[in-house]
Amino acid sequence: MRTVKLTKESTKDILENLLKRSPNNYGKFESTVAQILDKVKNEGDAALFAYTKEFDKADVTKETIRVTDAEIEEAYAQIDPALLGVIRKALVNIRKYHEKQIQNSWFTSETNGTMLGQKVTPLNRVGVYVPGGKAVYPSSVLMNIVPAKVAGVPHIVMTTPPGKDGKVCASTLVAAKEAGADEIYKVGGAQAIGALAFGTESIPKVDKIVGPGNIFVALAKKAVYGYVSIDSIAGPSEILVLADETANPHFVAADLLSQAEHDELACAILITTSEEFAAKVDEEVKGFVEVLSRKEIIQKSLDNFGYILIAEDMDEAIEAANEIAPEHMEIVTANPFEDMMKVKNAGAIFIGEYSSEPLGDYFAGPNHVLPTNGTAKFFSALSVDDFIKKSSIVYYSKAALRDIHKDIIQFATSEQLTAHANSIAVRFEDEDK
Repeated sequence: MRTVKLTKESTKDILENLLKRSPNNYGKFESTVAQILDKVKNEGDAALFAYTKEFDKADVTKETIRVTDAEIEEAYAQIDPALLGVIRKALVNIRKYHEKQIQNSWFTSETNGTMLGQKVTPLNRVGVYVPGGKAVYPSSVLMNIVPAKVAGVPHIVMTTPPGKDGKVCASTLVAAKEAGADEIYKVGGAQAIGALAFGTESIPKVDKIVGPGNIFVALAKKAVYGYVSIDSIAGPSEILVLADETANPHFVAADLLSQAEHDELACAILITTSEEFAAKVDEEVKGFVEVLSRKEIIQKSLDNFGYILIAEDMDEAIEAANEIAPEHMEIVTANPFEDMMKVKNAGAIFIGEYSSEPLGDYFAGPNHVLPTNGTAKFFSALSVDDFIKKSSIVYYSKAALRDIHKDIIQFATSEQLTAHANSIAVRFEDEDK
């Protein structure tokens, strides 16, 4: 990891380096993604089958593309019973947390004959993308399906790439069943996003697509936005640890590497007020890297996007953290709750030395689908809000409209929208003569 003195200039340089990882900077793949989407839109299932054969080396047909009840039963037989128990415990926590986010419709009425309100309605059909390939992510299955289920979405469609044998990992299928997926299809990549956005003979069109994926999935989601809604365009994972001399360097080093192991583009940053502590963490990191199983991925991640930043004081450290706006932030300082109140931009905040980031990935309850690449400045974690829509409700009696109709006519006339003004005026033309 590179140790850098924190200044406005160094923060700017780091931000520019981190933004290179954004899906917006991978335009060279956009034409390939566009071709895939166009083919799926025009050829439907035939394109899905061909791309699955090409990219995943798996043969799927109209009869086998949808996961059957028998395949799900087989997955339950294969999964470690202890893991199933953990999945069920995690589900309780995730569901309980998201139930606190539920919004209800509301209406207010006045004695003058007006009623205003907001009607909350769940989306009808949602597509959940679950990645495969380098690793298996049953935790992502839970995090994407549970808030949709809590919101009341009646149709949840999941897609995930199959293995060469045409099967889906047992833990992924079990997690999907436990969380409440209604349909599961064996297709991945940009072609799966196209199927969910446009619909094919086998896969129904959805209203919104959620879930992380590789660069092709991210660019495909970006391209179909407008045909459907999407949650966000996820970039590589990232962690920022805010620490002072009171923190445990052994713990902090372990936490930094928990994200660096995701892939070569993952980012791990320590901001500290202590040079001595920084040196200790650097030594601990080197020791861990030698013994961890994903050593090569971790080392590339640290070489490209690993930083130890030395700040003058905690205020400067927090200011830099807010500029970076990390996906995950850990605060391990003498006054972590006080420091947390000064943090404005972070996808998820973990407080204290026993609240390490993987706690949020798997078990605590808050969603682990989070904004990346600085988008925590304006995006939030995936939540129940992502699976509802709100309709405004307006009712005015004749008497209530009469009281203010001339105000509306004047406003509309000032904008030279005479048909707007006329729509109000005709209701009182006899009275206003």
